[in-house]
Amino acid sequence: MTPATVLRGPRRVGKTVLMRQLIESLLTEGINPARILYVPFDELPTLLGLKEPVLDISRWYEKEILKHTFNEFARKEGPSYLFLDEVQNLANWAPQIKNLVDNHDLRAVATGSSSLRIESGRDSLAGRITTLDLGPLFLREIAGLRFGEDLQAFWPENTVDKLSTEDFWFNAIEHGQKAKGIRLRSFKAFSDRGAYPMAHERADIPWEELADNLNETVIKRAIQHDLRTGPRGQKRDEKLLEEVFRLCCRYTGQAPGPPAFVPEIQQALSANVGWNRILNYLRFLDRTMLIRLIQPLELRLKKRKSPPKICLCDHALRAGWLQEIVPLDIEGLQANPHLTDLAGHLAESVLGYFFASIPSLDIAHFPARGSEPEIDFILTVGTRRIPIEVKYRRRIDPHDDTRGLRAFLERTVYNAPFGLLVTLEDDVRVPDPRIVPISLSALLWTK
Repeated sequence: MTPATVLRGPRRVGKTVLMRQLIESLLTEGINPARILYVPFDELPTLLGLKEPVLDISRWYEKEILKHTFNEFARKEGPSYLFLDEVQNLANWAPQIKNLVDNHDLRAVATGSSSLRIESGRDSLAGRITTLDLGPLFLREIAGLRFGEDLQAFWPENTVDKLSTEDFWFNAIEHGQKAKGIRLRSFKAFSDRGAYPMAHERADIPWEELADNLNETVIKRAIQHDLRTGPRGQKRDEKLLEEVFRLCCRYTGQAPGPPAFVPEIQQALSANVGWNRILNYLRFLDRTMLIRLIQPLELRLKKRKSPPKICLCDHALRAGWLQEIVPLDIEGLQANPHLTDLAGHLAESVLGYFFASIPSLDIAHFPARGSEPEIDFILTVGTRRIPIEVKYRRRIDPHDDTRGLRAFLERTVYNAPFGLLVTLEDDVRVPDPRIVPISLSALLWTK
């Protein structure tokens, strides 16, 4: 719908690789190579020394490669494709791209690892840019990268409306059963090493080395580089950023709020740090996509009184940063039953980030309100709501473990036709026909 697309996401999730795959795909389709320009805007002094690097390079490209203006060449062969990698390193990247797409017939794709710096340039590109968020690998993609399985996604793009039908979820369960072997094998790999591409591309690398690499190239790079510079060049507190992220790892899958964050940070830093400042730093982390903040559901004009639920982009970051491995697969939890409660929080985190990454899908959490029990997540699809409860343990009580779902479903004002019970194992049975049990691995397998 727009002439420019920005692909943003945390560091090391594969944005540059995806961009190069797009170029390869265009060449395979027979596109003239002269129509494709790829420029990586790394922090090189020669590039950063240009006053308008995007426009300067584009003018050179017109003169030396196309031998025509963009518009003249487009009339002859079609629009040119500009691939601009890591544009957040440029101070005024957005006005330059705006000038290009406003005055020339071309298509531009840009990537950025610093979502904060990408976000700051989007205002001037309203109506001219589409933003796509890229997170770590889906479970099906792990099967492809790690085990060479070329599988089609059950849940196609741009079909959020399908989620509001029970048939979609029953078919998803059946789809997961047909590929149970590779699904559980991929889920075990996901449990052991997370979903970053390098974790599965180089499965021979020991976990300790992988954890150090994730800490250095993803977390520390974001904290020390992407988040340090604030508005008007003000420097944010690196120690406070590290401490806030550490607590996000500790409380992932939960909605801890001021009682957990404020005293712990004040004690760790020996400083009087208030909740509002901590909340601002949480929002910074959310905009880097290292975490997602799932807000409480607003209903009937009620104000938000509960803090957001924290969902981490990959549990491997938590394992490396806190030096604590928590398995998510059945065999791992059988060997470490004392970690079941922690695994339940991680399962909530994984599920929350998964749904929050789906375009056009609204997700919230439902804190306990009076006589209404807490519910882990609420999906809003059109006028319908789908409550989701995560019960990540081997033994499920069909009555007690569905209390929150049943209470929500019985309130007609919520317009919830059914609910999902997300479990550790397949084949869980619940007598209430309004509740669809589905394992976490089967749900993740849909994408």
